[in-house]
Amino acid sequence: MAIDYSRSGQGEPLVLLHPLGSSRAAWDAIVPALAEQFDVIAVDLPGFGASAPLPASVEPSPAELAAAVAGMLDDLGIDRPHLAGNSLGGWVAVELAKIRPVRSVTLLSPAGLWRKDTPLYCMVSLWLSRWLARHAGPALSRIVATRPGRMLVFGQLLAHPARLPAAQARSAVRELGTSPGFDAALKATARRRIRGAQQVTAPVTVAFGSRDAVLLRHQSRHLGELPPGTRSAALPGCGHLPMTDDPARVTDLIITSASRAPAAPGLHLTPAKPLTRDSRLRPPAHPARSAAIHRDGGCAAND
Repeated sequence: MAIDYSRSGQGEPLVLLHPLGSSRAAWDAIVPALAEQFDVIAVDLPGFGASAPLPASVEPSPAELAAAVAGMLDDLGIDRPHLAGNSLGGWVAVELAKIRPVRSVTLLSPAGLWRKDTPLYCMVSLWLSRWLARHAGPALSRIVATRPGRMLVFGQLLAHPARLPAAQARSAVRELGTSPGFDAALKATARRRIRGAQQVTAPVTVAFGSRDAVLLRHQSRHLGELPPGTRSAALPGCGHLPMTDDPARVTDLIITSASRAPAAPGLHLTPAKPLTRDSRLRPPAHPARSAAIHRDGGCAAND
């Protein structure tokens, strides 16, 4: 099937995978900076943005979405890309790294790191957001034209919703309400979680915003299924969509994560500003012992 994407920049290929109910536009704030170092391929997952849904006979699980992206990469002749994914896109990135060689994987608030089924809190939050966007889209579009309105509507997703441009906020509401793949993709995650990722050999970095109100620490951040040697990074003052809350920090994080992989012949990344502390997660048997990477500063506490 055809998957829509945008491509910019030069260097090693970097594939960006967006959250549920969104599109490749979720990465707009950081694509220009990333394109200075990478051949950036921002993807619309099947059923989102300009990409058609998977055939009705195929359940759009994260693994099936990953298989569709793998087919697109094969068609483009892209071998061993870097991957970066947010929320559902992070889960899809893990599944993609399980089925084909990749250079590195950066997971930003990845979904799927729960112990059993998807937490009820996550399912209800996502379903309610979808219902409101679908049935009250015009009203929400008017509300988010104002800073207080964006704070009200996007307060669960963003630590600093007032920073979101009004036009981008209206587009996000429209995408959430009209994405044909949303309901089936949400249903397909209900009784699944990330499993078997220990087989991934590429360097993996995982990061959660300190103000992520979607994936709660005690419910959705169990790191034991990620590969041994996974690095944990902190995103201070950021919410569930950190590339909107702090584009510069997320850009640096992706560059730093990608730099852990052996460079392709003739290509070199310009190092990001160094992180002040660096540690690896313990093996999966002791995920609670992991220590975070921290950078000085962070997202401002107030708008």
